[in-house]
Amino acid sequence: MSKIKAVFFDQDGVIIDTERDGHRVSFNMTFKEFGFTDEWDIEYYHELLQVGGGKERMKKHWQTKGFSKPMTEAEIDVLVKDMHKRKTALFVELIETGKLPLRPGIHRFMKEAMDAGLKLAICTTSNEQAAKAITEGPLKDIKFEVVLAGDVVEKKKPDPAIYNLALEKLGLKPDEVMVVEDSKNGLAAAKAAGTNVIVTTNHYTEKEDVSAGDIIVSCLGDPDGEKAEMRKGDIKDFDGVVHVSQLVKLFG
Repeated sequence: MSKIKAVFFDQDGVIIDTERDGHRVSFNMTFKEFGFTDEWDIEYYHELLQVGGGKERMKKHWQTKGFSKPMTEAEIDVLVKDMHKRKTALFVELIETGKLPLRPGIHRFMKEAMDAGLKLAICTTSNEQAAKAITEGPLKDIKFEVVLAGDVVEKKKPDPAIYNLALEKLGLKPDEVMVVEDSKNGLAAAKAAGTNVIVTTNHYTEKEDVSAGDIIVSCLGDPDGEKAEMRKGDIKDFDGVVHVSQLVKLFG
């Protein structure tokens, strides 16, 4: 019997390719609504992604470049909370209106994990409302034992706190878990927690150093859709689609 008992998923960039056309767009819409001329382009947002958490990214922007209107630290702390709340609402609208589709293979992979009797969890620094929109929307037929989101832990990825909390809540050992991540920070967090890690790269993370991942692919792949490109790993009989059974055998 395999020792693998669960799969933990990051959200942004793993379940939905949210960063470039979701979060970034929502941030820019929010800035405009609040009377700022700041606009985060694709490349600059990639820099900000090295900071975990949306509120933290806005604070980093204020510290390094400053917003188009000067503010004190006390003012920015209040404003960041207000803007993040509005930004989350705009982001949720994008999900609910179907403008941000699931990444190739993710739904199939989750169904395979459920059918195999594995426990599923989401571990994301994204806001709880955004996570709820996904789990109750495009993933409403998937059962998650645990959904950890937002400020549920004090330290964000690359700190392993969120994965350690998921392990604790489900009573699992690190080697009993596979984590699906997409970024250097997420990978570092999952590895620091001691888990097996599959990395599915995207536009923002394909050039990051994720070589510590056990398996690295361009996506999970769909039999009748986009196929995955294997960038690291040795999955027997790999045909462009990553199956749960293959990974359970590999890590078991």
